[in-house]
Amino acid sequence: MLTKAEFVAALKDSLPDVFETKVSAEKAYDTFCKIMADGVANGQGVRLPGVGALTVTERAARTGRNPQTGQTITIPARKAVKFAAAKALLDGING
Repeated sequence: MLTKAEFVAALKDSLPDVFETKVSAEKAYDTFCKIMADGVANGQGVRLPGVGALTVTERAARTGRNPQTGQTITIPARKAVKFAAAKALLDGING
């Protein structure tokens, strides 16, 4: 899996005229991540052409079972983030 440091280094190496230092590439990465998180958090979602889309979905309350005791518990409703990969990305990994 690509780490943040590896991603920042690749970003700097790919665009040396835009990012002269790793610090500037890291600031761009951090800003990009914040914009994406804000877009998902306020319910708008984020669409990245060629990569996919992040959306917020509602998960209904449901019953579950504690595996240690076998006791039935109620799992409350919550919001979750869903990622749907773009067709171009899927085609790229499936050849």
